[in-house]
Amino acid sequence: MILHSYFARRFLMCWIRVFILFYLFSLMIEMANQLRWHADLTDFKTVFFLAVLNSTEVVYTIMPLIMIFASIWLFLALARSSELVVARASGRSGLTFLLGPIGVSVLLSGLILMFLNPIVAYTTARYLTLSQEIKNEGRSVFSIGTEGLWLRQGDTDGYTVVRASGANGAGSVFYDVTFYVYGSDGEIYKRLAADVARLGNGEWQLYTAKSWPLSKDQNPEENASVLASATLPTDMTQEQVRDRFETPATVPIWNLASSIQKLKSAGFSAKRHEVWLQAEFARPLFLISMVLLGSAFCMRHVRFGGTGIAVLSAVICGFGLFYIRNFAQVLGESGQLPVLVAVWTPPFASLLLSLSIILHMEDG
Repeated sequence: MILHSYFARRFLMCWIRVFILFYLFSLMIEMANQLRWHADLTDFKTVFFLAVLNSTEVVYTIMPLIMIFASIWLFLALARSSELVVARASGRSGLTFLLGPIGVSVLLSGLILMFLNPIVAYTTARYLTLSQEIKNEGRSVFSIGTEGLWLRQGDTDGYTVVRASGANGAGSVFYDVTFYVYGSDGEIYKRLAADVARLGNGEWQLYTAKSWPLSKDQNPEENASVLASATLPTDMTQEQVRDRFETPATVPIWNLASSIQKLKSAGFSAKRHEVWLQAEFARPLFLISMVLLGSAFCMRHVRFGGTGIAVLSAVICGFGLFYIRNFAQVLGESGQLPVLVAVWTPPFASLLLSLSIILHMEDG
C-alpha cells in the first residue's frame, strides 16, 4: 500500500507539471493568434482574456496527450533512479505497481468530467460570444456557413423556408432575411425579404420588408409590395434556434441530455451532441489507456538502452490513437458509423493495445 501511494503521488506531481507546461504553451500560441486576429479591434487586456478563454478549451482537448506525457515522465524518472528495479526485486510485477498511477488517472478523469467540463463549456461559449461581439462592433452576431443560416418551419397549410445572413447570440433577431412560403401542395407561392426579422411569440416581425407573389399568372416584380413592417406566423422558438446551432462543446455535460431531447423534439438532428456526450463518458477510459501506453514503453531500465526510441514510440502511438479517436468521432457525427461504435471502439482498442504491450514487455 505504501508503494502504491508513493507511485500515485509521483504520478500526480508529474501530471500537474505537464498540465502547467502545456497550458502555458497553448496560452502563448493563443496569445499570438489573438493578437493577429483582434489586435486592431480591441485592447491588449481583452486580447489576453480571449487567449485565456480559448487556451482552456485547447488544453481540455489535448488532455489524453497530457496523460501520456505525464506517464512517460514518471516511468523514465523511476527507471533512471532504479526504483522500478527495487520494486521488481520486492516481488511486485509491472502491472502491480501501475495500480497507483491508474488510481490517480481514474480520480483525475472523474474530476475532469465533473468540474473541468462545465468550466470549459462556459469559457468556450464566452470566447465565441466575445469574439463575435468584437468583430461585429459590440453586436453579438453569429453566421452559419458560407451561404448563411437556413431554417424550416411547418405552417398550418404548408411550410416556410427561412434564410438569414446572421443572427444575434440570443437567436431572437435575424439580419438580411428571406422567407420562401410553400403551400400544402408543395408549390412556392410567395417570397418575402426583410432587412431585420425579430422572432417573437408565435410570429415573425419583419421590418423594411418586400413581398413578391409567385403565382404562375402574375409578374412577381410588378405585383411586389414594399412594407415598413409585417408579420408572419411561426411555431418556432428562440430556444429551438439556439439549440439547433449550439456547439456541443459549449454545453455542460449535465445539460447535454436535455439539449439532445429538445433538438429531437424540434425535428433537428442531434447526432453531434450524441457523439459528444458519449465521447465525454468514454474519456476516462481513453485517459487510462494513455497512462498504460506511456508506461508500456518506458518501464525498462535506462541501462538497457533504447530510451529515446521507446519515448518516441510512445509519443507516436499516443498521437496515432488520439487521431484515430477523433477521426472515428467525425465518422459518427456524419452518420457513417453508429454512435456507440464510433465513440467506444477507440478507447477499448487503446486499452487492449496498451495492456498487450505491457504484458509483452514484462513477461515476453
